[in-house]
Amino acid sequence: MSSKLYIIAEIGQAHEGSLGILYSYIDAIAQTGVDAVKFQMHIAEAESSVYEPFRVPFALEDSTRFDYWKRMGFSLEQWKGIKQHCDRAGLDFICSPFSNLAVDWLEEIGVDSYKIGSGEVNNFLILEKIALTGKSVILSSGMSSYTELDQTVQFLEDRKVNFSILQCTSAYPTQPEEYGLNVIQELKNRYDVPVGFSDHSAKIETSIAATALGASILEFHVVFDRQLFGPDAKASLTILETKNLVLAVRNISVALSHPIDKNNNTNFSELKQIFEKSLAVNKKLPKNHVVTFDDLEAKKPKGFGIDAMRFQEIIGKVLNRDLNQWDFLNETDLFM
Repeated sequence: MSSKLYIIAEIGQAHEGSLGILYSYIDAIAQTGVDAVKFQMHIAEAESSVYEPFRVPFALEDSTRFDYWKRMGFSLEQWKGIKQHCDRAGLDFICSPFSNLAVDWLEEIGVDSYKIGSGEVNNFLILEKIALTGKSVILSSGMSSYTELDQTVQFLEDRKVNFSILQCTSAYPTQPEEYGLNVIQELKNRYDVPVGFSDHSAKIETSIAATALGASILEFHVVFDRQLFGPDAKASLTILETKNLVLAVRNISVALSHPIDKNNNTNFSELKQIFEKSLAVNKKLPKNHVVTFDDLEAKKPKGFGIDAMRFQEIIGKVLNRDLNQWDFLNETDLFM
């Protein structure tokens, strides 16, 4: 990952077990300007059992969650093809493993970095497996307290793992009062590592706000349409929304990397000449008239009379000549 804002679009389970749909997502996401596409590698036998409860009762064709994972999985050779398709599309391939076997597969595929889902933060077995690869890690903090995160961070630091942390709320879709945008700075202060935001709000403003608050990594789910079947569809952005989001956060990232020196306004010299004003008189005034506030007007451009900001210095001064209405007022017109 480079030092610029890094944007990850997650397909997750939106492919519904179809390799064709998954490839279609890769092609569509490649047109949005994101840096990476993220997947979840579920190998049912290694990860789950028939006793696992459904998170939500959505899979009409699956009698158990285990059956769902079997339907949603791909073979190692199919995953290799997915990685190659991402390479051709110019997208980084990022994947969340949910078993040690998945880590073995990802190493064979050639993954560059690992994403740790919120449910795996305290799974030190898989973290040990990943640490042994020497690859970098993006850690989602959705279900973890600071006490738990402290333990995981120490575990990774002890093993010299290069890692970043994402503020995340495991609610689908996440409501505004659940965003936890304040946690971005808290994570930065607490761990002194790159911090990002993993979003499930299905709104572009959430990641825009996170970017403005200093997130250097953004992750969000993408779906062709939020009315599609699936557990994450309602918590995802559409392709068009993703394009708009990427444009917005890239602009904000550029702005944040170019701080403005408010004391240096030399670039506005010409505009100041046009928009700032000089003092003038608003009525015909005779010589020896004592100037009052009610005699004065400010007119463009600057530099043809006394600066308007100095009006208090002029009140009470005496004219040394007659002035016509709307004449600019200069120091040479006054007994000083």
